[in-house]
Amino acid sequence: MEQSVEQKVAALVEPLIKEKGLELVDVEYIKEGTNRYLRLYIDKSGGVDLDDCTNVSHSVSELLDNNDPISQAYMLEVSSPGIERSLKKDEDFERFKGKLVYVKTTEPFKGFREFTGYLKGLINKEIVLEYEGEQVAIPQSTVEKANLTFEF
Repeated sequence: MEQSVEQKVAALVEPLIKEKGLELVDVEYIKEGTNRYLRLYIDKSGGVDLDDCTNVSHSVSELLDNNDPISQAYMLEVSSPGIERSLKKDEDFERFKGKLVYVKTTEPFKGFREFTGYLKGLINKEIVLEYEGEQVAIPQSTVEKANLTFEF
């Protein structure tokens, strides 16, 4: 199976980003209107600042120009994942135990496609949440999107 643009870019840029003491959280390659955007979300303990984003943008831009994994023209954006950061890697589900998360599934699970609850962790490839007073174990393979959510 051919790798997606996001997978190709992540494989290429992740070592460079790690070398700078940062974490590559997510890669998005999307079309908005007539423009294409390559968005890299980076983080580190204590959060990233404008200098981190600028530094990564310059380094990654040069790396992508030299390796050319994307045939179309695009705009590169590098930013923090924000307070509602996505949870993609297995480690994310351990790291953010106890936090309020939003999970959307590709198909109904127990009659619902959206869940907001406190993350208990990832157990046997299931995302376990405290949801409406009970534990729910959502198969990771059915998750379309998972992210931290802000509690008002």
